[in-house]
Amino acid sequence: MGSLTLTLACVPPKNPNCTTTNTINRTNCIKNLTNCSSYSIPVHFRRLNRINIRLLACNCTSASALSSSLISEPNWIRGDDKAEENEKVFIVVNFYRFVFIRDPEDEVSKHLEFLQGRDIHGRIYMNEQGINAQYSGPSEDALAYVSWLKEDEKFHDILVQISPPIHRHAFPRLKLRYKPSLVQMEGGVSHLPLIDSSMRATPLAPAEWRKRLEAANNIDVSSHLNPSRNIVLLDVRNGYEWDIGHFIGAQRPNVDCFRSTTFGLSGSEDIASDPLANVDKEKTDILMYCTGGIRCDVYSTILRQRGYKKLYTLKGGISHYLQCEGPVEWIGNLFVFDSRLSLPPTSVKHDASTDESLAHGVSDNTVFGKCYVCGSQVSELRHRNCANLDCNLLFLCCSGCMDDLRGCCSSDCTSAARLRPVLPGHERYQKWHYYRDT
Repeated sequence: MGSLTLTLACVPPKNPNCTTTNTINRTNCIKNLTNCSSYSIPVHFRRLNRINIRLLACNCTSASALSSSLISEPNWIRGDDKAEENEKVFIVVNFYRFVFIRDPEDEVSKHLEFLQGRDIHGRIYMNEQGINAQYSGPSEDALAYVSWLKEDEKFHDILVQISPPIHRHAFPRLKLRYKPSLVQMEGGVSHLPLIDSSMRATPLAPAEWRKRLEAANNIDVSSHLNPSRNIVLLDVRNGYEWDIGHFIGAQRPNVDCFRSTTFGLSGSEDIASDPLANVDKEKTDILMYCTGGIRCDVYSTILRQRGYKKLYTLKGGISHYLQCEGPVEWIGNLFVFDSRLSLPPTSVKHDASTDESLAHGVSDNTVFGKCYVCGSQVSELRHRNCANLDCNLLFLCCSGCMDDLRGCCSSDCTSAARLRPVLPGHERYQKWHYYRDT
C-alpha cells in the first residue's frame, strides 16, 4: 500500500482538498505542495492503486486550521487503476541561498554522499557565498533532498520552488560541485557583499509586487506620452527570455547574456537602451525581476554600490509570482533553463479563464514574439537551437522559416559541415556523436 504524507499549507480551512469527500488525485497532491514555502513535511510517494493520505499542518498554518479528524484519521482514495506499479512522477525543484559556508568543498562532499543512489539530475553549485540549485527527480528523491537540506540551520527556511509534475528528467545529468561564482557576471561576483542582506534589494511578496505594477501601469496609461519616471521596471534577464514573456511595462534587456548586463552602468553611448539612464538614484523606485530571484539579488548589490537607494526585487522571481498571483500584469510564457524551455502561466497556476489565450499563445493585444529570420509573429512561444551545431543559436522561428531553412537560423548555416536534422515537436538536440554515428 502506498503512503503519501502531505502538508496542506496557506489554504483556507474549507478548501475542498481538506475534505474526505473530495477526490484528490496525485497531480493535485503534488500541486498542493507549491502553496507553501516551508515544505516542512517530506513527501513519500509511490504510484499504487491505493494510497494512504495523511493531511498535516505545516509551519505557517496552525493545526487548528485543519479539523482534528483530518489530522488523526487518514483519507482513503482510489488511485488510477491504469497507473503502473513502477511509473514515476518527476518534479523540478529550484532554490538558492546566500549564506556563509566555511568549507564549501566539504559541503559538496556531504551533498554528494546524501544523493548517492538517488535519481537526481540537475545543477547544484556551492561556494563560500552559498548554494544555487535547479534539479529534477522522482518526487520522493527530489523532496527527500529538500527535507535533508532543511535540517541544516543554514538552510532551514530556504524558499523552495517546485514546478508541476513532468514525466521525465528536465536535466541530462547531475552536476554538483564547487563553483567560484554562483551567478555568471563579467569580472565575477565573489568580491560582492552578497551575504549582507542590507546590500541587496528589498524583496517584495508577489501580492505587493502586483499592487505596485498595477499602480505603475495605471499611471503610465493616464499620462500617455509622459510616463512616470518615479518607478522603473527592470527585467534582469537575457533578451531572448523577454522575447517569449515579460511583465507589462518592462523594456527588453539589451543583452543576450546576463553576464554582460550594464543597466545603470552604461556610458553615454548606451543611454537610449538603458532604462536607468538619467534617473534620480535617491528617489526612483527600481523594481527588478528575474526567473527565480538570484540574478536580481546579485545585480541589486551592484546597483547599491553605485548609489541606487530604492531597490526592490520580486521575491522568488517570476515563477513564484505566477504560482501565487497568476498571469496578472504578465504576458506570454516563462523561459526556463532546462529541457522544458517554455512554460505557459497555466502550467504554473491553473486558471480556466486564461487557458485558451495563454497556453503557448500571444496576448490578444500585444505582438512581441517574432521570428528571428523573417520577423513575423510566431504561433508558439518556444525557442529552438539552430541545426548547425557550430552555431547552436537559441532563436524563435515560424514554421515556414523552419521548413525553408531546415531548422537553421540563416541560409549560411544550411551549408554547415556539422548539420543536425530538424527536430519534431518539443524535442531537444542530443550530443553530436548521436547524429554523426547514425
